[in-house]
Amino acid sequence: MLKTSAIAALVLAACAGHAAQAAIPVYGFVVKNTYPHDPQAFTQGLFFRDGHLYETTGLTGRSTLRKVELKTGKVLQKTNLPPEVFGEGSTAFGDKILGLTWQSKTGYVFDAKTFSLKGRFQYEGEGWGLASDARAIYMSDGSAQIRVLDPATLKEVRRVTVTAEGKPIDALNELEVVDGELFANVWGTDVIARIDPVSGKVVGWIDLTNLLPREKRGTSSIDAVLNGIAWDGKHRRLYVTGKFWPKLFEIELVRFEGR
Repeated sequence: MLKTSAIAALVLAACAGHAAQAAIPVYGFVVKNTYPHDPQAFTQGLFFRDGHLYETTGLTGRSTLRKVELKTGKVLQKTNLPPEVFGEGSTAFGDKILGLTWQSKTGYVFDAKTFSLKGRFQYEGEGWGLASDARAIYMSDGSAQIRVLDPATLKEVRRVTVTAEGKPIDALNELEVVDGELFANVWGTDVIARIDPVSGKVVGWIDLTNLLPREKRGTSSIDAVLNGIAWDGKHRRLYVTGKFWPKLFEIELVRFEGR
């Protein structure tokens, strides 16, 4: 996705303690563990399931769905998306894995065990991020809106506009559901928004500045942005990475004092 966000400055100002954002808590991080990550993976979707990471990668002709061993970063299973599409976010629901494409207006449904293609679904506009809980599928499209999809039909049932102090927050990218909140990478920043999925209000910012310095982010300083959130609910572990990042991090959130 080759865009910049007009909201990026607002988000970064919030993490610096901007007065207009004082009501929204800001969280920093402590690194608990560091693991290898494929530096050639243009990470678009990331989630944790049954002891393994699952990841979708982008770029036309290079897009994949893969199962990854956490501790080693070894790709245990992989399938390629059609060469003409640009892979995007992904999530699991039941025995299926759902994956988006950027501008092809087509999503893919894979068998979660075999990665065999079970079907396709259509949507308007762009596809960026996907996440799910027991009731719904959440989809981002690069705007300030989150689409809520029916998990049975994969049809859109409603939209929620994400706001912070009444201001829309656009460029929402990779998504993850964490303890009932929707975590969203804000594309082009080192910030994750914590979102109430019902109201769309930002209830917290996560500032991951300096988690991985830009000079260590792999093959492209421009595209190698923070993107990828996975939550292991059973063991309450949060993992993050980025496009072309050589590392994946397990982090613990720490609220900044006075925020």
